[in-house]
Amino acid sequence: MRIRTSFPYETTHDDVRIPLPDGTLLYARVWRPLTQEPVPAILEYLPCSLTDWTAPRDGQRHPWYAGHGYASVRVDVRGHGDSEGLPGDAYSAAELADGVEVVDWLAAQPWCDGRVGMFGISWGGFDSLRIAALAPEPLKAVVTVCATDDRYDNDVHYLGGSVLAADMHAWAATMLAHASGPPDPLHVGDAWREMWLERLEAVEPFVHTWLGHQTRDDYWRHGSVREDHGAIGAAVLAVGGWHDPYRDTVLRLVEHLPADRVRGIVGPWSHQYPDRGLSPGPAIGFLQETLRWWDQYLKGVDTGVMREPLLRAYIGDSHPPATALDTLPGRWVGEPAWPSPHVTTVAYGLQGAPVLVRSPQHTGVDAGRFRPLGNDADLPPDQREEDARSACFEFATGEETWVLGRPRVRLRVTSEVSRGQVVARLCDVAPDGSSTLVTRGVLNLSARHGQDRTVPWEPGATQEVAFELNGIGHAFPPGHRIRLAVSSAYWPWIWPQPGSQAGFTLEPAGSFLELPVRAREAASGIAFEEPEQSGPLDVTRGVAADGWSPATLDEPRPERLVVRDVAKGEWRLEVDPRYGGTRVYPDGLEITEDALETYTIDEQDPLSARTRSDWTIRLHRPELAWDTTVRTRSEITCDGTDFHTSDEVVCTAGDEVVFHRTWEKRIPRTAG
Repeated sequence: MRIRTSFPYETTHDDVRIPLPDGTLLYARVWRPLTQEPVPAILEYLPCSLTDWTAPRDGQRHPWYAGHGYASVRVDVRGHGDSEGLPGDAYSAAELADGVEVVDWLAAQPWCDGRVGMFGISWGGFDSLRIAALAPEPLKAVVTVCATDDRYDNDVHYLGGSVLAADMHAWAATMLAHASGPPDPLHVGDAWREMWLERLEAVEPFVHTWLGHQTRDDYWRHGSVREDHGAIGAAVLAVGGWHDPYRDTVLRLVEHLPADRVRGIVGPWSHQYPDRGLSPGPAIGFLQETLRWWDQYLKGVDTGVMREPLLRAYIGDSHPPATALDTLPGRWVGEPAWPSPHVTTVAYGLQGAPVLVRSPQHTGVDAGRFRPLGNDADLPPDQREEDARSACFEFATGEETWVLGRPRVRLRVTSEVSRGQVVARLCDVAPDGSSTLVTRGVLNLSARHGQDRTVPWEPGATQEVAFELNGIGHAFPPGHRIRLAVSSAYWPWIWPQPGSQAGFTLEPAGSFLELPVRAREAASGIAFEEPEQSGPLDVTRGVAADGWSPATLDEPRPERLVVRDVAKGEWRLEVDPRYGGTRVYPDGLEITEDALETYTIDEQDPLSARTRSDWTIRLHRPELAWDTTVRTRSEITCDGTDFHTSDEVVCTAGDEVVFHRTWEKRIPRTAG
């Protein structure tokens, strides 16, 4: 990583409040170049507080853009951070309408030349696409990173029509904790307490709504730009990573947007900006690459970015199983179109007699993290134990085989029960027997005719089902075997269906694995600059000045711990998401975050599945005698007909409990 200290422009930054038509003021931080000429503005807009949670990340990017001649602006969404108003549902119509107002406000400022771009990762990337689909006139360009165009099937809610147990629960719990946090008195003054209490009265656990819509209905269609890619008028640079769950959005955007205003990059990365150097690398000069995009579409400079291939994709080499990778060897390839003329579908027919697929309910404990963040335990370990709980079919590789795109399976299935799911994993098996997960996919059998409906399986019927696996770029070397592993369970990624312990029968005759095989070639010549950022924010990590901590541990807690009760047949997965620990910021703010996710299941009982998430967040300013703590508990259990959710929020200011609420809700299992 190269830290940039000298820029074409000297810069300044100010905190401002952006007025909305209803009088609400949104809190914003604006970094600007010191120039008398108006410049384009680029906006990052999301609910995570800019004065605490994202401040270190913001300091790496916004000053860098300002130093290159842009007004770089970070805004807290209504009801979050230091903005006024009340929190609402994720990606609500009000949030998007506010975003359009912010774009128009920026364009009207005397220091802005009227042209605006938007960028962001995850939520910020989602909002960039959705606001671009509303087509505010000043918005000319977007850079969207690790984002989705499909809120139902390519987000944290559902996968293949099945409830995504791990991240629907974990992310809803995370947002409940953060939405319950207070504004900062350093930035909003004495009004912080009244603002906080008003917000807390409006907080509602997201999981109630998300579980209340178990098929692709109008709730999910709203804001999913996949419904109408043509509504996006801005030029889009879409960036993703093969270890990020949202990477298929990049493939869809380069396929469906006009080629004269879209480019895609998919590297080996996790759910992180690709310049951070986190597992898996290699990192690239992402800020320089985005500057080419901004200069092209916001300043009218021909940077050559549109002479790059439509899609630049990384094809990773085979590697031993590892839960973290500093660098994944491989090569970049360029595709002139998507689907690519360099990619051919090759069908591999499954062989053997019919096989009963009846996986233990804990199959999936070695799935790894749904949204890897570059931590030491995020990626899937060796898959041999998972493969042993699955039906496996293998294919030899006579020569090196490059795969680029979304593999697909067509399977003939007989089920004796009306509900269930099919999980397919593609693995790279080395001569020593180690099994490295390449990609995977899921189908809820009731969604086989479409994710917008529920069609129970006729018990005893045999049908062909087909579904895609997530996209990947991977090279299978000679001497390795391509393994398709099929299971009937995948906990805690997928919430098991009632009766699914019966499994299903898979008939190899007439069943196929279809791989998108990419033509091999010599070096493409595609290269990126060395990663570069602004100087980091001076954040001290460790313990709070007064020694406060949410828990006393004899030793650091494992990131991922699997516990098996042999006598009871119970499996428990404990996950420490490693979001932040304790940090002390240069302005004196102390933040301590502690979270623990727990997923439990009986290996023979799909109705035993349960999840729990516990959060503690402390925000403390010793110089202001301001000391607040948010504690939350979120749980989901199930029976044959309903999900049962339980959530609790306790907020304190000093020793005073200022808010305490619990929610208990029963939600019918209509499709999940």
